[in-house]
Amino acid sequence: MSNLSSPANADLHPAPGPNPATASGPQHPFLVIPAGGRGLRMGGGLPKQFRDWNGRPLLQVTVEAFLSEGMPTLAGIVLAVPPSHLEEVQSWSFGVPCTVVPGGETRQQSVQAALLTLPHLPLAPVMIHDAVRPFPPAVPLWEALEALNRYDGVLLGEPSTDTLKRVDAHGLVLRTEPREEFFRAQTPQIARLGTWLEAFRSAEAAGFSGTDDVALLERLGLSVKLIPSPSSNLKLTTPEDWDRLQSH
Repeated sequence: MSNLSSPANADLHPAPGPNPATASGPQHPFLVIPAGGRGLRMGGGLPKQFRDWNGRPLLQVTVEAFLSEGMPTLAGIVLAVPPSHLEEVQSWSFGVPCTVVPGGETRQQSVQAALLTLPHLPLAPVMIHDAVRPFPPAVPLWEALEALNRYDGVLLGEPSTDTLKRVDAHGLVLRTEPREEFFRAQTPQIARLGTWLEAFRSAEAAGFSGTDDVALLERLGLSVKLIPSPSSNLKLTTPEDWDRLQSH
């Protein structure tokens, strides 16, 4: 684990101000970004989260998007990165308490490692976000945090605009599905720290690997609310994604 020593990267307790777990007002969320992957689909040998985006690594741009005007105030940030990039990321300063930890072999392991560094504030909201999704939308994010008062977990999702066909193993169409019931999962995905820790520990014990974070909540039968989010909250996965957006 690598705790940063600069004022911007001190202990994750917010300072100064009320403790987010005991304040009478809304609790400030923590931001966790698993960025330990190799990003092979982007090509070029450099993990996509560290590729240059207008003069800065994409991961840095993604974090700074959460610090822009209109976004919720963060209690702290935890970034899980490849060991080869620890020193680089430790040099970044965001003006918000930040901790950097080595990422695991999988995204799920990276998230769990990050969660375990947070202070013992079981009721604190924790937003888990993709490192290469640099355009988080403010309004749906506020809606998601508010919804956490009524649900165990919340995620952002893009409504499906395509006709969806269910097929069998041979590619034969079985039926057309009602597209209004389908959404493309996005991030952030949000739950309180205690809920996340329970879900990740249970999944680890059972050898369960989810395709996203809230799948671990669903596995436990917890209630998960989806908040519609625009397609602009996209994930940069391929060179085509990168080239298309940088050309605008």
